Amino acid sequence: MVVGLIATVALPAYAAFRPEAETMTLQQAAAGDAQSLVVASDATVAQLDRSSYSATTSEEIDKKKAAEAAAERARQVAAAARTTSTSSSSSTFSSPIDLSMTAPGSGEVRWPIQGFTKGRGLGDSGYHQGVDLLASCGTPLFAAAAGVVRVSQESFGGYGVAVTIDHVINGQRVSTLYGHMTYGSRQVQSGQTVEAGQLIGVVGSTGSSTACHLHFEVHINNAVVDPWAWLEQNAG
Repeated sequence: MVVGLIATVALPAYAAFRPEAETMTLQQAAAGDAQSLVVASDATVAQLDRSSYSATTSEEIDKKKAAEAAAERARQVAAAARTTSTSSSSSTFSSPIDLSMTAPGSGEVRWPIQGFTKGRGLGDSGYHQGVDLLASCGTPLFAAAAGVVRVSQESFGGYGVAVTIDHVINGQRVSTLYGHMTYGSRQVQSGQTVEAGQLIGVVGSTGSSTACHLHFEVHINNAVVDPWAWLEQNAG
């Protein structure tokens, strides 16, 4: 019985006892499950550049799309504007003309245009101070008499592109006006002296105009006169 009791008391103590050779640290226990990394001898180091990062957030992507759409709309508007400017015969002078041309006749007063159809005259269809001489855009226009250019502008009120010339004819102060000319077609400048029949520009449809024609006015001593009657009586 004494021997049995000794064996019973000794067994738990023996079970808890382990030889020092079998004791393991935490590092040793972890080493068994550790993973290894093998690097090849030809591996290279790559440098990351912050400037190469791309926008990845939804907000940045939306901003980029909006900017691209705005740029495309601007390109389309610019292209449409160039097409309109090129195709409009009344807006830009492009017709080739002989700059040495002069109006037919040899008189002191000349017809300012040839090959026209008479339109409304002085006072027709409301307040109208001149005569409309209908012709195709690009038809040459000539000074009705020798004189000095007073106005030569790309925008002269409702006349659009216009030229006015001051003359002295038979001792009277005469002023002639040429309205609705084509943009960029003026061949004379303010203060320039011109001869009768000298080319001054071409027919257009600028300003308050709906069709290609020359609006021609004549003022004598600052008074409006009928330009059609004046031309018929004096031009030669």
